[in-house]
Amino acid sequence: MSTVLGLRGMPGASEEVAVARDIELARLTGAHLHVCHVSTARAVELIRRAKAEGVRVTAEVTPHHLLLTDEAAEGYNTNAKMNPPLRRDRDVACMQAALLEGVLDCIATDHAPHTQEDKMQEFDHAPFGVIGLETAFGVVSTALFHTRKATLAQITKFMSLRPAEILGLGPEYGRITPGAQANLTLVDPDQEWTVTHEELRSKSKNSCFLKMKLKGKVLATVCAGKLWRF
Repeated sequence: MSTVLGLRGMPGASEEVAVARDIELARLTGAHLHVCHVSTARAVELIRRAKAEGVRVTAEVTPHHLLLTDEAAEGYNTNAKMNPPLRRDRDVACMQAALLEGVLDCIATDHAPHTQEDKMQEFDHAPFGVIGLETAFGVVSTALFHTRKATLAQITKFMSLRPAEILGLGPEYGRITPGAQANLTLVDPDQEWTVTHEELRSKSKNSCFLKMKLKGKVLATVCAGKLWRF
């Protein structure tokens, strides 16, 4: 796609070299390494091997790397410009399989707001990053639940329980337990909706899912016991 657009590419090797280096440093020091935003099949294999060898490594994937390919950047769509970049079909399939297998531990949005003016620049000059918070559940539900690859319980683990465990937040986070502070999300997994500027509550609208129909929507949240409806 970078050749088609006449732009500089960001090959998977740049990610894989960094992942391999950091795994070796974690092996040497015994430190816990968390790899953010994995996007290539080869990086997954490096993490898989490291875990099998006892290296303390966890890893995450973004919703956009679970669903979109580099074809989303066609037409110089700067809303599809993120770091790491979108990859190919085989990488998307690998991200989904690795998440379900447990090689990738969780899902993180990589939410990066930018103004419309910033994103309207030429592709090379536009900033990296897309918003992802509001669309996260819808994308994951569309990609994994409605394709019967994952259950809602698994999605809850990927998006709530496992992140809390990795961060060491304590047993009351990522679970519903008596006496714990209410931090809950109410969703309708079957509600279809189209991502539009008007639907997004964020002040920034730089979503790579604009005009896409998703199945699964957040209806309300309870944050620190306070109800917010959407």
